[in-house]
Amino acid sequence: MIQLKDLTKKFDTGKTVLTAVDNVNLSIDDGEIFGIIGYSGAGKSTLIRLLNGLEKPSSGTVDVNGQKITAIKGADLRKARQKVSMIFQHFNLLWSRTVQENIEFPLEIAGVPKAKRESRVKELVELVGLAGRENAYPSQLSGGQKQRVGIARSLANDPEVLLCDEATSALDPETTDAILDLLVDINKRLGLTIVLITHEMHVIRKICHRVAVMEGGKVVELGDVLTIFRSPKKDITKRFVAQVTETEDSTATIKHLRELYPTGELVKLIFVGEQTEQPILTKLIRNYPVEVNIVQGDISHTQRGAYGTLILQLKGSKQEIADAILFLKQEKVQTEVMAND
Repeated sequence: MIQLKDLTKKFDTGKTVLTAVDNVNLSIDDGEIFGIIGYSGAGKSTLIRLLNGLEKPSSGTVDVNGQKITAIKGADLRKARQKVSMIFQHFNLLWSRTVQENIEFPLEIAGVPKAKRESRVKELVELVGLAGRENAYPSQLSGGQKQRVGIARSLANDPEVLLCDEATSALDPETTDAILDLLVDINKRLGLTIVLITHEMHVIRKICHRVAVMEGGKVVELGDVLTIFRSPKKDITKRFVAQVTETEDSTATIKHLRELYPTGELVKLIFVGEQTEQPILTKLIRNYPVEVNIVQGDISHTQRGAYGTLILQLKGSKQEIADAILFLKQEKVQTEVMAND
């Protein structure tokens, strides 16, 4: 388990004191994929560097599996860092070394004999899907392959925690999804705790169990990913959720439909978990005398279950529409009447 208690990091710029991390308290469970999301300057990169001792806090403590990272130094800190590994946005590979040599590098530093190094590299190359590319140099690899090398290298010393610093930000969407799938597979196979920082809600939605939202150095919202998607509380969290639940096209469609059907109501429904599989719309159409037009729909899958949004246009009398909306709420579907602009 990772525990952060009253963690604060300040930087003295000479003219002023900048608080990058402001009294953060978090607990991250063993085997969890935990996301930290925030825009540039939120403090998330500083926070992740505090986790492995690359930065020392101004106050507070970092405890990783019973060991206080903030209280050790020298050889003990270097040993502890072997159990808290890290992958980076820009891969940080050694360009004069092959794939095999890059993966071997931390084992060399740790003094592992050559035969054991080669055996370990073979396992890791298979794990990350790079069999046959052992003798290639980074310049001969795609972005996704480079990140796979980075992941394999980070696993060389059998870490207990893997930190991912914007690990997919430099990749195209398809490659990003492949790398995220690999991280989920590694998490399940090895039981590895993964802490991932990002500014992309798609990444959080796809692989994280829980998420902390950072703004101005503080954790402003924390919870299960599915719960955060269903009912974000802070404005910044709502903006992040909107990254993957709303599009410009839907906004234009809503405006167009309001012009076409000025007497109807546009209603946004949110389905969570088992609700996404229930025939709720069928019941609505059969039992209520309203005209139902589907404007837009989407179902996304998180590690905790499915999350779906649906925008309907309901036409009928005010009472008929009110009865239909009441039915939806009674079915425990989160229902929002979209106000006319």
